[in-house]
Amino acid sequence: MKKYVAELIDTFVLTFFGCGTAVVTQCSTDNYPGYLLTAIAFGLSIVAMAYSIGNVSGCHINPAVSLAMLLKGKLEAADFIGYVVAQCIGGLAAGALLAAIFGADTGIGSNGLYQDSIPLSIIIEIILTCVFIMAILGVTSKAEFSSVAGLVIGLSLTFVHILGIGLTGTSVNPARSLVAVFAGGTALTSLWVFIVAPLIGAAVAVILYSFIDD
Repeated sequence: MKKYVAELIDTFVLTFFGCGTAVVTQCSTDNYPGYLLTAIAFGLSIVAMAYSIGNVSGCHINPAVSLAMLLKGKLEAADFIGYVVAQCIGGLAAGALLAAIFGADTGIGSNGLYQDSIPLSIIIEIILTCVFIMAILGVTSKAEFSSVAGLVIGLSLTFVHILGIGLTGTSVNPARSLVAVFAGGTALTSLWVFIVAPLIGAAVAVILYSFIDD
């Protein structure tokens, strides 16, 4: 149970601080300081959680990461379900609090379709997630990397956000995208894209990494 609670807390922190920073800084491609601060906030959330309670659950904070670990045989099916449920609760709790603080009309850091295109948005999210997951698979592949794993993963998340924010808002994490439940509107109707695409991206990453690494 402790590892599920840890995943709930981890995901809450990432969603609340990442999406909250996007609102506070008015993150947009016309506001580069806010844009970069939002990318950094998402990355630092990973770092903070990885080096605080990450040892309890492995600090997945993301159903796509948990899926990758399941496919790699590093996570049992029962734990996968428990992790995903906990992560989704954490994302929803953060979304509810963000809506209460800032108001749903701010968008509360929800994702959006790139050029109103579902196919393009799916492709973008698959690529972003694939790169992110491959970094995770690499840095967690050897015990000697464990001391820097949290930093590498946090920087990798910042990396994909620097490009992705201006395209789809960067999901790469279905649980984080659940803020759309409280934002409503087009963010809610397109939510499925930001649930499905990261999961596909995770599966692609496992296939590519396994091919290259084996």
